[in-house]
Amino acid sequence: MPIQDPLTQQIIGFCYRIANTLGHGFVEKVYENALAIEFRKARLAFAQQQKVEVFYEGERVGHYKADLIVEGRVIVEVNAIQALSEVDVAQGLNYLRATGLPTCLLINFGKAKIEVRRLGMKPGEGTGGMELEVKDVQ
Repeated sequence: MPIQDPLTQQIIGFCYRIANTLGHGFVEKVYENALAIEFRKARLAFAQQQKVEVFYEGERVGHYKADLIVEGRVIVEVNAIQALSEVDVAQGLNYLRATGLPTCLLINFGKAKIEVRRLGMKPGEGTGGMELEVKDVQ
């Protein structure tokens, strides 16, 4: 799936609608639940707080919970912090590696202007035969 596709555009549109309606300053769970409402209204398949297993050398070494996985293709990580950091980006990229999904959206509702980073994996020369791509969305 291309890093910029109609599904990710639709999700980002929902995020802007939520930011314009609720503003900033709530805890991230409020925004996550608002996104779940938007996904239900749009009849998009999604899982909330989905447990994802992490393996090393074929053995389970841990797990994490993805905030939202939409249509089995896009991980949406919701934040309500001062600013997204390189640690947040690294975490998103690791989520892509762990799941094999092609796209992760990092959404930050913590500032007056919503912050969106689109992370993607595409066939290429990168880790595990995949090339990682990070784009800021304006």
